[in-house]
Amino acid sequence: MSRIPIRIRLTLFFAAAMAIVLAAVGLFVYLRVASDLDRAFDKDLRSRGQVTPGGRVVDATQALRRELLIPTSRLALAQGGPRFFDLARIPGQDESGRVLALPLRNRVLVVGATLEHRNDTLTSLQAAFLVGGPVALLLMSLGGYLLAGAALRPIESMRRRAAEISTSSLDERLPVPPADDEVSRLGRTLNEMLVRLEDGLERERRFVADASHELRTPLATLRAELELALRRSRTTQEFESSIRSAAEETDRLSRIADDLLLLARAEQGTLALRPEPTDLLDVVEKVRDRFGARAELEGRSLIVEADEAPVARVDRLRVEQALGNLVDNAFEHGRGPITIAAGRHDSSAELHVLDEGSGLPPEFRDHAFKAFTRATPSGNGSGLGLAIVETIARAHDGIARAKLRPDGGADVWIRLPL
Repeated sequence: MSRIPIRIRLTLFFAAAMAIVLAAVGLFVYLRVASDLDRAFDKDLRSRGQVTPGGRVVDATQALRRELLIPTSRLALAQGGPRFFDLARIPGQDESGRVLALPLRNRVLVVGATLEHRNDTLTSLQAAFLVGGPVALLLMSLGGYLLAGAALRPIESMRRRAAEISTSSLDERLPVPPADDEVSRLGRTLNEMLVRLEDGLERERRFVADASHELRTPLATLRAELELALRRSRTTQEFESSIRSAAEETDRLSRIADDLLLLARAEQGTLALRPEPTDLLDVVEKVRDRFGARAELEGRSLIVEADEAPVARVDRLRVEQALGNLVDNAFEHGRGPITIAAGRHDSSAELHVLDEGSGLPPEFRDHAFKAFTRATPSGNGSGLGLAIVETIARAHDGIARAKLRPDGGADVWIRLPL
């Protein structure tokens, strides 16, 4: 049944339902007419069962005066009161009949008539039902077929339009009927899905384009270093310098590839976490130790502030990666001392990184955590650091935010549920 087209299935269901309704209505009408005819027939028999006050029969059928219309046993039953009896055949006629037996003193008066007219009426009614019923069912089934087609026509229109939509034309939308019904709601839902697909595809295209752009620079630098090293004879020191520069570009490529892989996994919902109870103060101190040499080299102080030691169930390595990106961002774009603060905020833990630079520009602050975005077009870095911070925070059901400090500088933080 599931292989039959919906339109045919609806028509068959409608035809079956109408057949049951027509049969039930026909049976009801037939029984009701038969009952009305029987009552009218019995009433007629009662009105014809008349005698004079002296008990003499007013009228009788001469041909049946000597015929015994009902058996003697039934005559005895009639002594107790008027009784109706059905006869399979009236004597002298090839018709069934119905009689009324009325007690009259020591006699029984029998009044009867054939059921020819009654039977003819019911036969005509039955014939009308047998002929008109199938015709009516056929016409109603045809109407149901056309009605089902009209109901499914908007779906067919949406199907044809959907068949024309490809990855190059995701801006097109399915036609939605004006009625607020199931079909129109389906059309709106599918159009909303197309919007999401279009946005997702556009993000993928932008991601690929930005990733290609980010990879092109270190690859070009690496190629140039290698070509220069091979172009002419060079001293050992020059070779070491070229190799060291190539190694740095290779490290940069490796970091970009790792960052892209992390963002791609997060986009697909497959970013694996290994949560465990973690003292966030230990995480802060480890990140400070990792950047200690850099802070000393650049002559900047790296300060840790912790009101208390919040413990959260997080993936320690991922949180260290996110906090490290925030500190690295402060070194790259901020000035003055860098403060790493850990504390509680309601039922969450917060890790802040503060600097005394110029802060994030207002026009950049709203999309600072998007991939491949920089505060200035000529800025350093791949533009993936804050995107990874936001991805890791979101994977922990947390958030990442940035704001301008009242006394100047940036305050970038992540909030994680305890």
